[in-house]
Amino acid sequence: MILPIVAYGSPVLRKVAEDIGPDYPDLAQLIEDMWETMYASNGVGLAAPQINRSVRLFVIDSSQIFTNQDEEDAGRYPDEPGMKGVFINAHISGLNGEKWSYNEGCLSIPKIREDIYRNSEVTLTYQDELFAEHTHTFIGLTARIILHEYDHLEGKLFIDHISLLKKKLIKKKLDDISKGKVKVDYKMAFQK
Repeated sequence: MILPIVAYGSPVLRKVAEDIGPDYPDLAQLIEDMWETMYASNGVGLAAPQINRSVRLFVIDSSQIFTNQDEEDAGRYPDEPGMKGVFINAHISGLNGEKWSYNEGCLSIPKIREDIYRNSEVTLTYQDELFAEHTHTFIGLTARIILHEYDHLEGKLFIDHISLLKKKLIKKKLDDISKGKVKVDYKMAFQK
């Protein structure tokens, strides 16, 4: 089922999400719904807070970026061809590599994109959908998507990484989003 994505201004986007266990109600269905919602929204990642669940769960599919890239970009990123995965109870155990800029957007903040600097490597301890433990280092665009989704678990948004001046310049757009004055081609839920 395609779920509505909560818009900027919703309190759930500013909460630190809680760890969950294998007994979390209807977890398999929730994960399936998150995949369906992410793909229907043309996203490459989706965190549970974005669908109004304050739990430490996100899904990513960085392979979509490489599938749709131009020929001149082929081989540009070290994590090509990307990966698809479910991340439960994720916690960063290391940030490495140089910070690099990439133009990011967010399904909860539609029609706004900004250049964001993030580390090129992240080491994450997490569980998969079967609750098997993993510690893995991710690089390139996959690391960036993970860091973006991880921010959602920590109550942070990509716009928290921009300067105060840039925040002032997009304030009206952010206010409009929080009031539901934005048109998108996917389901959204706005704060009342």
